[in-house]
Amino acid sequence: MDRISVMRPWLGAEEIEAVTEVIASGWIAQGPRVAEFERQFSQAQGASHGVATSSCTTALHLALVVAGVRPGDDVVLPSFSFIATANAATYVGARPVFADVDPTTGNITADTVEAVLTPATTAVIAVDQGGVPVDLQPLREMCDRRSLVLVEDAACGAGSTYAGTPVGAGADVTAWSFHPRKLLTTGEGGMITTCNPEWASRARRLREHSMDISAADRHSAVLAAKESYTEVGFNYRMTDLQAALGLVQLGRLPEMVRRRRSLAEDYRTVLASIPDLRCVVDPPYGTSNFQSFWVEVLPGFPVDRDELLAWLAADGISARRGIMAAHLEPAYEHHSGVVAPLPVTERLTDSTLILPMYHTMTAEELDRVLDSLVTAAGAPGRHATRPSTANGVRP
Repeated sequence: MDRISVMRPWLGAEEIEAVTEVIASGWIAQGPRVAEFERQFSQAQGASHGVATSSCTTALHLALVVAGVRPGDDVVLPSFSFIATANAATYVGARPVFADVDPTTGNITADTVEAVLTPATTAVIAVDQGGVPVDLQPLREMCDRRSLVLVEDAACGAGSTYAGTPVGAGADVTAWSFHPRKLLTTGEGGMITTCNPEWASRARRLREHSMDISAADRHSAVLAAKESYTEVGFNYRMTDLQAALGLVQLGRLPEMVRRRRSLAEDYRTVLASIPDLRCVVDPPYGTSNFQSFWVEVLPGFPVDRDELLAWLAADGISARRGIMAAHLEPAYEHHSGVVAPLPVTERLTDSTLILPMYHTMTAEELDRVLDSLVTAAGAPGRHATRPSTANGVRP
């Protein structure tokens, strides 16, 4: 039986052609295609400036640096997120302070953030978890009242909308991911978008060691001007090879979102009849790209979350545990940033799983996943033994 992966990037002949052209040009490092990708992506997201980076983690790091977050500051962010969100605050010497999340969306809210604000708080990182848009306006109003920087971690958010506009447009600075698990991929890579020209200019310098002349200008000159280094910077550059992929992928994005939303509707139609499996849905204020289609396994379901993952795996279906809780990981388990209980975070990280979803998913593959879930729902009782053959597939 063929394995069904949890995610597969949608890549084709156009991407091969675009990368081949870059190789033939002889300019494969950061150059004209990176600049064009920055221009087109930032325009699509409703931002004035885009700064391409080597990953979303490096984008988040640079975003906090240019926003002025310093050692000793507190940054409020969700524990219910990939650990890079908390790590970025740690990189600048700040303390991640963990806020709980809304039980339906998995995102922080103005109320959960207010509950953990400290006198040292200077910034808030809001995450569009799994592509579900965060309710940004109440956070925006709260940050404005308190003079806090609002950073959006839109790693999963390309193609999602908030109040009819692309996610990320309402934050002071937004970080994006182009990892293969995301809809739009460059293999690895990230982007900062912002409407602050000074922040964008500094981020461009910082990503290439803070040279006062860009690498592209230096290498394109016959006699390069002598560069200087204005502050301690980083090597966070994207290559033209990656940007060439990104430009093609950006053109595919609307179709990717349409397809994933269609698959999400197919999932919900069948799973609505199964008690004690709760599907992720659009919030009332926006639309999700369904970068991750996650379900919560409620206490009445015949098997628990980990047993359901094993059940699916026996059918050759590769699902994944839901979003991690950073404060429970060894790196942060004794961390002083847990200043209030996080009951929703801990419940969701223990009870959710991510189901397979990708652009080329066939009707037969979707039916296999749904059949396995429906069968698990009919198991005789909690902690049921999964019927199997010697090769692990249900007879």
